[in-house]
Amino acid sequence: MRTQRGEGRALRRRASRGLLSSSADFAELMWPTRCVCCNMPGELLCDACRDSLPWIEQRWACPACGAPHGWLTCTGCGADAVHASVVGGMEASAWECRAVVCALEFAGPAALMATTLKDAHELRLASVLAAAMATALDEASSWPALDGEARFDRAAVDAICFVPATPAAYNRRGFDHMELVAHALANLLDLPLADVLIRCASKDQRNLGKQSRAENLRGTVRVIDDVSDARLLLVDDVITTGASVREATRSLLSRGARSATACCLARVW
Repeated sequence: MRTQRGEGRALRRRASRGLLSSSADFAELMWPTRCVCCNMPGELLCDACRDSLPWIEQRWACPACGAPHGWLTCTGCGADAVHASVVGGMEASAWECRAVVCALEFAGPAALMATTLKDAHELRLASVLAAAMATALDEASSWPALDGEARFDRAAVDAICFVPATPAAYNRRGFDHMELVAHALANLLDLPLADVLIRCASKDQRNLGKQSRAENLRGTVRVIDDVSDARLLLVDDVITTGASVREATRSLLSRGARSATACCLARVW
């Protein structure tokens, strides 16, 4: 009798898997996967658009704020002295992050990838964004941060955390896009995910200037768990002025985190 019940469960599982597979095949037939950039059917990001991604060469990126071409003179974080300190072997930074690594310039395919994930609800893009960020982190591991150590060293990171969505954005979308990306990146890097940050309500940042963005976010990111002595990789989708990443970093450090290295998909420049 037990054997018959067991066989029955196995048959139901196989039937269920077949049904799910058939449903997926039907959905793909009716609504084929298309490239988010050029609408070509087949993949979320086709080969041609993948080849046209505006990668930031980490060698020449600013180690303090991740801006492209900012290694010697960076207008993104506003301090030539930052780069002079690297040459002099001194630890200094215009930003609170230990280092900032950005994968792509915010243009063309990179902009479409970010907006399609969060605004068009193409959740499968989370793993694509995570793969791009992992690629940038791998390249950045070959170049020094301001403290003389590698900008990214997996062995020197205890966990990944993410800049959370505002309550209004979460309610509007029904999900936190960076939580999905952070999950995917944590799996790629084999690191634990630390969901330790929350955001209070604030004005929409999109129409605010640099100073207004910083003032708007001041005190709106809170740490809700113990991060004492933790070395964290903080992830976000886009850095414009850096206000969100910097406010999150300040909160982490104020609660005892040893360091926060930021990684973002794209950098406005």
